[in-house]
Amino acid sequence: MKSFSSIVAVLLVTVAAQAELRVPAFTAYLDPETRGASVSEKSGITKWTNPRLKVLWFGEIKTPGKLDCALALRLPANATSKLRLTVDGQTHEAEAKGGADAVVVQFGSFAIKQAGYQRFTLESLNAAGQPAGELDALILDGPATTDAHFNLKPRRNAASVHLAYPQPKDTKVAAFYCEVTAQEDPVATYYEVCGWHRGYFGMQVNSPTERRIIFSVWDSGGEAVDRKKVGDENRTTLIAKGEGVSSGDFGNEGTGGHSHLVFPWKTGEPQRFLVTAQPTNATATIYSGYWFRPDTHKWMLISSWRAPKDGSWLRGLYSFSENFGGDNGHLRRKALYGNQWLRTEGGQWQEVTTASFSHDGTGKADRLDRFMGVENGQFFLSQGGFVAGFTKYGEKFTRPALGTPPVLELPFLTTH
Repeated sequence: MKSFSSIVAVLLVTVAAQAELRVPAFTAYLDPETRGASVSEKSGITKWTNPRLKVLWFGEIKTPGKLDCALALRLPANATSKLRLTVDGQTHEAEAKGGADAVVVQFGSFAIKQAGYQRFTLESLNAAGQPAGELDALILDGPATTDAHFNLKPRRNAASVHLAYPQPKDTKVAAFYCEVTAQEDPVATYYEVCGWHRGYFGMQVNSPTERRIIFSVWDSGGEAVDRKKVGDENRTTLIAKGEGVSSGDFGNEGTGGHSHLVFPWKTGEPQRFLVTAQPTNATATIYSGYWFRPDTHKWMLISSWRAPKDGSWLRGLYSFSENFGGDNGHLRRKALYGNQWLRTEGGQWQEVTTASFSHDGTGKADRLDRFMGVENGQFFLSQGGFVAGFTKYGEKFTRPALGTPPVLELPFLTTH
């Protein structure tokens, strides 16, 4: 029969095991070079030989207190690696010694002073070119792990976040106008401004040196990946496009016609977008995207497309913000969306002053750093950055009305 002390010891071991939290290496980010090492679900972090490169984890600590930190990694036999871990302003160093199996390096205890998001910064103290080790997981234990929240999945993108705009019942919407001002826009950011049931219109950061204005319209039918499988009767066709605009196909998110203009739109500068609908008959609609060029102070046509099996006006109006590359999913994205207006078939303008919030599956349980609100009289969307802020799915917000509809001098649409 087991003694009371042995039962207590087993219980304590069980509680400790339950408290331990393993944060996979494949959920971490690299700084300053997002591809300075290899990150994969199968192997964790490998090929880390640059001591200037840092490995970052982020998580929400809800219970301040003691936090024990360790690292599981792989090193060849007889190899060593010196590492430094910084958490909540405290820095501890440790040395890993290689072996036949994965080894666990103990960094000791850190005192988490208050609840909130914490950054875990791992640095290599080894010489340039020397492998720091193949990382498997950050291991956390202690009272501060209680209810702690980390993304534990390999998808490192920040959540996509959306604004849904109400539409008066039975109103035939011929045009949708919206402005956007990017405030934080790292590479792999897409700010969609005028979205509707058949397409999307916005601006994108493709690289440190290239930015785009994008207008795309989906095909009919149910093909999700390969446009080559879409028959002519379901294909959206190009009617016209503006000077300097490139056009073509897109797939892998539904299929359709894509167009873009390479243009260095600026952070902090309002951008103006307008999408129009012109039903040609009961079975087709021409959708056109217009953008106000800040350099010429004139509206230009991005492109115009004939959408088959449609024949309707604009509906399902929305805006969104997307982080389409996970390498820098730890960086914040924020934009202001304001001055939304609808124009009816009869030419009347109606201002839109309410919007509701939604997010993708990543925002449901994995990445909770996503929210919206009203700022400077406009809606804003924010995701990523591991900053405080949380908005419930479906929550509604109202911005102040401006009362003055946009003045439009659109270029004449010539078809080819």
